[in-house]
Amino acid sequence: MTSGGDKVIQCLEREGVEVVYGYSGGAAMPIFDALVDSSIRFVLVRHEQGATHMADGYARATGKPGVVLVTSGPGATNCVTGLLTALMDSVPMIVLTGQTITSMLGKDAFQEADVTGITYPVVKHSYLVKDAADIPRVMREAFHIATTGRPGPVLIDLPKDVTQGPCTAPFVDTVHLPGYHVPGRPDAGPLARAAALLKKSRRPVLYVGHGAVVSGAGQAILKLARTLGAPIVNTLLGKGACTEDHPLHLGMLGMHGTAYANLAVQHCDLIMAIGARWDDRITGKLSEFCPDAMKIHVDIDVAEFNKVVRPDVCLAADARLAIEELLPLVEKLDTADWLERIAGWRRQHPLKYPKKGGLRAQYVVDRLDKLGGRDCIITTDVGQHQMWAAQFCLTTKNRHWISSGGAGTMGFGFPAAIGAAMATGKPTWCVVGDGGFQMTFAELATAKLQKVPVKILVINNHYLGMIRQWQELFFDNRLSGADLEGNPDFVKIAAAYDIPGRRVTRAGDVDKVLKWAMAYDEGPCLVEAEVVKEDNVFPMIPAGAPLSGMIIDRPTAKLEKPTGST
Repeated sequence: MTSGGDKVIQCLEREGVEVVYGYSGGAAMPIFDALVDSSIRFVLVRHEQGATHMADGYARATGKPGVVLVTSGPGATNCVTGLLTALMDSVPMIVLTGQTITSMLGKDAFQEADVTGITYPVVKHSYLVKDAADIPRVMREAFHIATTGRPGPVLIDLPKDVTQGPCTAPFVDTVHLPGYHVPGRPDAGPLARAAALLKKSRRPVLYVGHGAVVSGAGQAILKLARTLGAPIVNTLLGKGACTEDHPLHLGMLGMHGTAYANLAVQHCDLIMAIGARWDDRITGKLSEFCPDAMKIHVDIDVAEFNKVVRPDVCLAADARLAIEELLPLVEKLDTADWLERIAGWRRQHPLKYPKKGGLRAQYVVDRLDKLGGRDCIITTDVGQHQMWAAQFCLTTKNRHWISSGGAGTMGFGFPAAIGAAMATGKPTWCVVGDGGFQMTFAELATAKLQKVPVKILVINNHYLGMIRQWQELFFDNRLSGADLEGNPDFVKIAAAYDIPGRRVTRAGDVDKVLKWAMAYDEGPCLVEAEVVKEDNVFPMIPAGAPLSGMIIDRPTAKLEKPTGST
């Protein structure tokens, strides 16, 4: 007899799934039993949140959907944070959750939870399967929805009697989803209007987001930039879509972007968003964001149009296809004065940090970049270290930068690095803070058992650094909930999992220790950098402030409390 659980695993095999991350439990046992006879590799994690972040890292590094398998109740609810992270950042993911038997649904059975109801706001789509005959159709639809258009997570809730009972339904190769339409190439009318606006511009900026990474639009965007003579800026998640060492690239814009990128955006006469959503970390005070600039928005998700800004032209299309269609319609612009002005800003306001007064986190990530970080996949957690890594670690290859953007999920970086390293086999560095690392470092066991060659760089300043920075700048340095007193010895923690680690406290030792980690190839290793405790990330645009309110260095006057979110 082919059971429903057998059919689920067979459907995964037909979709080309190579690895599943998860944690077992009673309601999911029929599916776990079917895994025994499968070629799919199962990775037992130490917490379900870790499973979702590993699947997320796998998906971001490859473009293929990551797959998670967990049990019902708390097993499923522990996935909510990972689902939110994937939804906010447009990551394809399939989460399979066990569920109590259908006759007990809604009756508060053991480990029952209304999983589809709980997760409704944090998935692209979800299913509760009550008939085993629906399994092949649901599985095929789920993969199609997760990977097409704007990618996202899809959850499939599977009651135990459905997966334990027989399933004779045939496999499904096609989907029929009325109302689900995915834009491809842009319409001719909006495309012509966009080209006409570009021809009039003398101070253009190409604003590149994660959609360009997803669509692989980087080469087309670089060609457009060269053709127009237009500078490029990218979001935190747009890093790597276009190589950041290109002369026309100004780096990251926004709250902690480079000064010259933000100045270019502030003074442009046209800004073209490519796979980006004008989020609050980019626009700051919306009423003062590029008020005199023409705006073009390229996005595959039409729900993003007019949500934050009202563009002059909207192109509903895949980012790569849109730029390829636009290229024949544009020509070189008169931007020589504009580029020279930007070059002046770059010379006047370079990224910098103090060279004295102890080991600086900026120096550590800067040296990581110089010693080969550009050839590695880099994942980060969330906080000050994330912004410093984004500033100083240039990304030159698509899908080589992995970070939590929209959700700002602490605990993301390390398990995401495990997933990315397992997926690609490429050298992978995980840059984490001492706060975020402690949220998911139980996955050191997973990394060790799976022999994942991930290199963990813990930036340890004994604070929740970004919280401390905001409290210093905006709350009269009244510290609350920021001091991480009681941090463990991270090198000893690694040793407890039989993972080698080294600590660095002096700038003179940084290169030696990073080179050791670069060369280590027998599994995971850890570097703990004890850095200056009270350092701040600059430039900085306070939340709710306009781009003109950018703080390029430590302010001398008291700042007003920000009006936007942290």
